[in-house]
Amino acid sequence: MFALSSVLCLLVTLLLYVLVKYVHQRLKRWWSAPIFLVPVLLVSLLLLSGIPFSSYWQDTRYLTWLLGPATVAFAVPIYQQRALIRTNWITLLAGVFTGIVIGVGSSVWLAHVFSLPETVVRSLAPRSVSTPFALASAAHLGANPQLVAIFVVITGVVGMSLGELLLLLFRVRSPLARGALFGAAAHGAGTAKASEIGEEEGVVASLTMMLCGVAMVLLAPLIGALL
Repeated sequence: MFALSSVLCLLVTLLLYVLVKYVHQRLKRWWSAPIFLVPVLLVSLLLLSGIPFSSYWQDTRYLTWLLGPATVAFAVPIYQQRALIRTNWITLLAGVFTGIVIGVGSSVWLAHVFSLPETVVRSLAPRSVSTPFALASAAHLGANPQLVAIFVVITGVVGMSLGELLLLLFRVRSPLARGALFGAAAHGAGTAKASEIGEEEGVVASLTMMLCGVAMVLLAPLIGALL
């Protein structure tokens, strides 16, 4: 029975992702994005079925393990875009530096302002980088991996929903700047939105997202010590 439950949890998760991705390709709405809708549906199913989240997490640990190879795979597009890095390395470096400083700094500062628990403070720090990098940083930051994953999803959904509005509000017209904003602030979800705006924005967002993730992993021990 335990083995059957584990297989069902895994299959339901994969099936929901495939179905929601299919729906999102046609609706193109922020609320239909897999990063938002799949967790909502999964939580609803867990509540209705009475399955504890700890059991679900254990049953789907194979998907979490795949984040390791996914992190390594990010090296491929970085290599493919090496010409863009050489040409615009100052702009990209500025975007990565700004994204890390503001993303971590604002999260920690606001968490302290609202007197949130120390675990929550540390789990909020990597919220602006992609999930594989955020989870890889969690141990060095003293963060809770489950909270980190939740905060990453929330950040991605908010960034994807409000990013274009902010670009219009602040009249950001440079494709490099627009892409860097989405990639540094809203990781994968922001990159998907940037790709809808323009091809160059999507490429820059993807590159910035990956560089920010690598920087977070490398700086995590230092950030964890400072916290």
